[in-house]
Amino acid sequence: MIRLAWKHLKGRALACAVIAPLMMLVEVLMDLQQPALMARIIDVGVSGRDLTYVLATGFRMVVMAAIGFVGGAACSLLAARAAVDMSGRMRQGLFEKVQRLSFAEIDRLKTSSLVTRLTNDVMQMQTMVLMMLRIMVRSPLTLLGSILMSFLLSPRLSLLFCVLLPVVIVSIVLALRRSIVVFSQVQAWLDRMNTLMRESLLGVRVVRSFTIEAQQADRFAAANDGFTDRSIRAQELTFLLLPVVTLVMNLGVVAVLWFGGRMVFSGGLEIGKVMALVNYLTQITHSLMVTVNLVVNVSRAQASTARIKEVLDAEPAVAEPAEPCVPRNDDIEFEQVSLRYGQGETPVLRDLSFVIRQGETVGVIGATGSGKSSLISLIPRLYDASSGRVLIGGVDVRRMGIRELRRRVGLVMQEAFLFSGSVADNLRFGNERASGEAMESAARDAQAAGFIRDLPDGYGGAVEQRGRNFSGGQKQRLSIARTLLQEPRILILDDSTSAVDLITEAGLRRDLARRMKGRTLIVVAQRITAVMDADRILVLDAGRLAASGTHAGLLRDCEIYRSIAVSQLGEGVLAHAG
Repeated sequence: MIRLAWKHLKGRALACAVIAPLMMLVEVLMDLQQPALMARIIDVGVSGRDLTYVLATGFRMVVMAAIGFVGGAACSLLAARAAVDMSGRMRQGLFEKVQRLSFAEIDRLKTSSLVTRLTNDVMQMQTMVLMMLRIMVRSPLTLLGSILMSFLLSPRLSLLFCVLLPVVIVSIVLALRRSIVVFSQVQAWLDRMNTLMRESLLGVRVVRSFTIEAQQADRFAAANDGFTDRSIRAQELTFLLLPVVTLVMNLGVVAVLWFGGRMVFSGGLEIGKVMALVNYLTQITHSLMVTVNLVVNVSRAQASTARIKEVLDAEPAVAEPAEPCVPRNDDIEFEQVSLRYGQGETPVLRDLSFVIRQGETVGVIGATGSGKSSLISLIPRLYDASSGRVLIGGVDVRRMGIRELRRRVGLVMQEAFLFSGSVADNLRFGNERASGEAMESAARDAQAAGFIRDLPDGYGGAVEQRGRNFSGGQKQRLSIARTLLQEPRILILDDSTSAVDLITEAGLRRDLARRMKGRTLIVVAQRITAVMDADRILVLDAGRLAASGTHAGLLRDCEIYRSIAVSQLGEGVLAHAG
């Protein structure tokens, strides 16, 4: 935990983190002098009826209190600056690491959990650093200083601390060890609640259309009850310490007064020192009670540290090669490729072998779950093949620089995702330096120019979160235009015209054929009309390549393709089988 926090303290924040404990040391030293000076006022000034000594010593106490106040205030300001800066750097580091993770790691860690780690877990670390630089510095220093000052005043009476402190320290350690486990469970239940909340918000239309609000509320209630139960258990472990500490230290006060009083009557100790010892014991008690309260935050921060480190230490499955290679052309070749997701035993792709020549237009079709999207995700290395090789221009894609590979391969996903901002902002994700003419050309070829011009501000028109102010077909066409601006040498459309009407789709195929002339176009689709004009069509079935050929040839020779065509276009399509 400390190592992780220290790693993210840089520049001024690091200087603040170093100076803050020194300022707290000043405050503690000033506070430790107060009981001793008060004892001298009683034993020297009051006993000797020396008003001058009382006033002079009282003035010293006021000056020391002022110095202590300045030191404490400076420590608070510096600690806050260091903690906030550290958490900001940690969030930035986590965000950048998530951006570099492959789809496999994101699938394993889960989106809702990553959100919790970037927000709640980092906030726990921020709180912990703030307390470490203030309270966790003050409490141990006060504790040790009070014990030392007590031994200087009366070594015999201070032996009581050797009995009291071990009892309290053992109780704290036992509670801390147990509470770390429970707080890990608390954070896991928080992930579960965030997942359900995210699903309910994103799927609110589905929830309301099926009137399942009550069922969703029950699911959330179950997760909320689990989170509440674990939180209560964690708090119980730590709050039970407060009565233990209070009981033990109050017994200590009674013992000091009992034995100290006997020593005063026997002439072995001054009454002022007894009062000072009681004050020091009060300071010790306060320090231990603060430490007990810190156990909650330490336990939670320790659990959060493990979750943050899991992300920071994750090694992306899709790694940058040490010596990137450049392909000689844009031919795509699959050599005995198989793919498994995670630890799954059943491969989603099995022994795929085929070649796509540069400049070809290739369609990929098959039943739902046949592996179409998995196949094309291997080309830009969204995932890496479990076995076999995917090559571009004779070079294994794992030996190509990731930036160069993904600049060469443009992929339009199944889900058309738009970011909040403007239409132009979204299009320029494909090319941030694109001119207005280039955007207009890409939008025209994606059949999006018409509805963009109809917007009140045209290309400056607002895009709401996830593009909810556009229809499904409009979002798909904007996504295609965004990728066209990238000017990819290989363009992959992953069922990205499913929400587009047939007339618009025909225009899109025509303009894409013209724009991509001499370059490779791969079209993944459910509809026969989207691939029937391709140079070659790959038919997938249960992760295997069932057939490959032209539309007419597949109608004649491939039962799977023929059944898909007949179900969509009717028996009349068989007349085109040659």
